[in-house]
Amino acid sequence: MAEAGYEGTEEMKLISWNVNGLRACAKKGFADFFLDQDADLFAVQETKMQEDQLEDELRFDGYHLYMNSAERKGYSGTLVYAKKEPINVMYDIEGDDTKEGRVITLEYPDFWFVCAYVPNSKDGLARLPYRVEWEGYLRAHLKKLDASKPVIYCGDLNVAHEEIDIKNPATNHKNAGFSDEEREAFGVLLKEGFSDTFRQCYPDTVKYSWWSYRFNARKKNAGWRIDYFVVSERLMKHVKDSLIWNEVEGSDHCPVGLLVDFGI
Repeated sequence: MAEAGYEGTEEMKLISWNVNGLRACAKKGFADFFLDQDADLFAVQETKMQEDQLEDELRFDGYHLYMNSAERKGYSGTLVYAKKEPINVMYDIEGDDTKEGRVITLEYPDFWFVCAYVPNSKDGLARLPYRVEWEGYLRAHLKKLDASKPVIYCGDLNVAHEEIDIKNPATNHKNAGFSDEEREAFGVLLKEGFSDTFRQCYPDTVKYSWWSYRFNARKKNAGWRIDYFVVSERLMKHVKDSLIWNEVEGSDHCPVGLLVDFGI
């Protein structure tokens, strides 16, 4: 592994979870899952809160905390818990001035860690033009980081990339999260040097990470895989597993994870 410049072979566990409101998820077992997993990095999307609203029970001993809240209260927002302090922390991405708290970037000696909550295109694809534009800003951000060191990018990416990633593809081609434009934008990222870790590890596995609250979708497992860990292609050889905890409740999303074989 010397050519990549990684130090040691300690296994790292990384987790990402759209909690659909952190305070609400806290009442449904968030802390239990967090403490049980003992992750090195734990990324959270859709916190729906300001940092001064973060209660003590959500501030865990042994973790540094980095939060990017939306200017609009009760909306969007991201957060990262990190066992080891990063060299640098950046909030948001160049080109996006909406102040919706969607991106946090942590720099470590040998890699970048990016947590993102990608905008939803909304009903009728009302926000699709902004979404596609935002994807361009995010892709430029990731490529710029990747030029200096490998990237681990995770979060609610709000897209089911392939038909295997959604229960009912035929009826969803014009819906947010499965439109041709959104799938194509994600595909462009993958063609430019990045890998969808779950699909690389499990080419034929059907597993979802989000279910509508309507129509008993979760009970029927009528879901979508829209939460990801994406890495620079050159990191795939260090990926030991890509995980989806679809049995874990507390949100309309379930947590996803990544095991890699190098230390921070």
